Amino acid sequence: MKKIKVLLMAMLFILILAACGTEEDANSNSGDGGSDSDFDLVEDGKLTFASSGEFKPFSYMDGSDMIGFDIAVGKAIAEKLGLEANPVKAKFSGIVTGVTEGRYDIAVASHTITEERLEQVNFAIPYYYSGPVVYTRPDSDIKSADDLNGKEISVARGTTYIEMAEKYTDEIPQVDSDVVALQSLAKGRHDAVITDDITGMTAIESGLEVEGRLQLGVSEQAIAVNKENKALLDAINEALQEMKDSGELQALAEEWIGVDITKEPENIQD
Repeated sequence: MKKIKVLLMAMLFILILAACGTEEDANSNSGDGGSDSDFDLVEDGKLTFASSGEFKPFSYMDGSDMIGFDIAVGKAIAEKLGLEANPVKAKFSGIVTGVTEGRYDIAVASHTITEERLEQVNFAIPYYYSGPVVYTRPDSDIKSADDLNGKEISVARGTTYIEMAEKYTDEIPQVDSDVVALQSLAKGRHDAVITDDITGMTAIESGLEVEGRLQLGVSEQAIAVNKENKALLDAINEALQEMKDSGELQALAEEWIGVDITKEPENIQD
């Protein structure tokens, strides 16, 4: 009888150990950011993120591949979440709507955080800081913000630069991308372009005869996430903070941009 009791107790102990092992395996498979089943994804196992592909050096085409700082950041986040990166090229003006409607899980597309956009999507912590700059041709007489009054200022559709231009003029031609606006400016169209300082400097390095005349402020750039997907937002914030703390985000910025743009500037002045 004693032998039977001992045998039963041994079997029960083995079953308990097996159950604990199964639970531990399940937890270990979920990863630090949780299982992808916690996220409401466009496609299981993939992080589908939108970028414009027309915003060098942040996102641009290299043959059939989209590359750039935004793409590198999106891929790094996907890896940390245990997901396959799935970058999708999309018109910038429709990207936020695409996230809202569930066509993309997130947008890694250099979006400036604004109150208007916050009504449509949530934003992760900023992954870089930028600033709008007024670009003109070298022979332009525009030297101050007052000189912009009544001028024709071109901007990319869907950007916050539209509101900035509206402070000075009603003549605001909107084009598909910042690069197109700068190319048109260099060819003699428009009086000025408002765009990101890094984009303008990259255009100058590529040979466009334009120059920056004045900076209009500093902005926070962040990843847009669907408001219904809080688990994904939390996981992205955790991944970004880890990348900031480890220096990985800074290294990506220096690789693609040439300078560290991931730290908030001090003593910001508009």
